Amino acid sequence: MKEIYIKTDFIKLDSLLKLCGEAPTGGDAKKLILDGFVKISDEVCCQRGKKIIPGTEICVNGKKYKVIKE
Repeated sequence: MKEIYIKTDFIKLDSLLKLCGEAPTGGDAKKLILDGFVKISDEVCCQRGKKIIPGTEICVNGKKYKVIKE
C-alpha cells in the first residue's frame, strides 16, 4: 500500500487520483470514477468530488493507497 501525503484536512477524490498518478488529467480521473474503477473502503465510489480525509484507504485498478496528513 502506497501512502499519499496531503497538507490539508481533506482532498477531493478526483484531485487525489491526479496526485497519486493514477490519472494525468481531471477528465481521466472523472472517467476512472464514473466507470467504477475506484473503491473507498472496499465500496465502489462514483462521486468525483467526494472529500477524502486522512486515514482513508482507496483502491484504483487493484492498487491501494492510504491518505496521510503531513
